Amino acid sequence: MTTPISDPSAEPLLPASGAVELLFLLFHGAGADRSQMQALAQTLHTAYPQAAVLSLNAPQRLGSEVLHGYQWFDEQHFGMVAGVASALPAFVACVRAWAQHFNLAWPRVALAGFSQGGLMALEAVQSEPELAGRVLSFGAAPLRRPSQAPEGVCLHLLHGVLDEEISYRHVVDAAQAWVELGADVTADVLPGVHHEMDPRLVERALHQLRTFIPARLWREAVQTAAEMDQADQQALQRPQRH
Repeated sequence: MTTPISDPSAEPLLPASGAVELLFLLFHGAGADRSQMQALAQTLHTAYPQAAVLSLNAPQRLGSEVLHGYQWFDEQHFGMVAGVASALPAFVACVRAWAQHFNLAWPRVALAGFSQGGLMALEAVQSEPELAGRVLSFGAAPLRRPSQAPEGVCLHLLHGVLDEEISYRHVVDAAQAWVELGADVTADVLPGVHHEMDPRLVERALHQLRTFIPARLWREAVQTAAEMDQADQQALQRPQRH
């Protein structure tokens, strides 16, 4: 299979044997490159041996003499809102192309991003239905207070109290809004953590992936249990034949 997107040097971590059952796409922050997400990639590869884990370089190289990494959009040129809007079509196409590459339905796709990469992941699932089943957002918050809950998506927000770039209060406020809207969301705000891919945030992300049960599944389980109970009651009420 050919590489479907603009980062031909991307090399996914693949299962040692068997089919790919899950896909994790990792998106770094502005001014960095895919190596920023390496620790998370290795952690996910170990925890989910049947997953494909892929860290991507953003499409735009920074024109700075100080920073030599990549960016998903040019914040200085466009600003945040217009920058995200300009980058979203290509970002969404990237996610869909990799899902098609591995022949996976959208619920089996997870997006993980740090800072600008996390922002893009959050905005993508809010603007594009049935894009990914989970989002791990590190050191990022949505552009504005959420007004809708992305259907079928679990949102995991991971942030540091000492984050100097994005106040943790924005993350907490967004999580509260999503809860009110009925979204499946968790928010882990850790003391002593700055604007960084801290190992403690990675550990919390893995914990949420392993333990969080979407409310939708709870509702389905409750409904199934109620239907079974009703069926049992009806069976007991039927007259017995002798």
